[in-house]
Amino acid sequence: MPVPSAPELQAEALRTSLHGRGQRLTPQRQRVLALFERIGEGAHLSAEEVHLRLLRAEERVSLATVYRTLRLLSSMELLRELELPEGGRRFELASHDQHRDHHHLVCVRCGQTEEFESTAVLEAGQWAAGSHGFRLLECVLNVRALCPRCAAAEGAP
Repeated sequence: MPVPSAPELQAEALRTSLHGRGQRLTPQRQRVLALFERIGEGAHLSAEEVHLRLLRAEERVSLATVYRTLRLLSSMELLRELELPEGGRRFELASHDQHRDHHHLVCVRCGQTEEFESTAVLEAGQWAAGSHGFRLLECVLNVRALCPRCAAAEGAP
């Protein structure tokens, strides 16, 4: 009996999880998740960018379906949603390892997003939670800034 490939195992795990929710694994859902798995951790895409990449790969899926699928995969903790103050939302492949508590530098002009890790931020989150009697579940910081290209365009240092 042949050993299933990683994509086949992931599709089966997704199928089982969806079935448990009374839903089915559609080709569109599988394509969206496969896109994030191909680009890997650290990539932050908007729904529009997901839609455009799928169209470029000649994978037909409507923008409305992409929005619904991103919400569903986020609720299943397969993707993580990053809400930006400028009104945009970006999605990334969920990580269940040491990379979970990471932070984001977000360019307020072009939306470029870079990840970084900081022990100081985690310690501050732990201190803040503990000092108010909370139990820390996650510590994520979004830093609004200008990327080097946008800063240069504005003549800022």
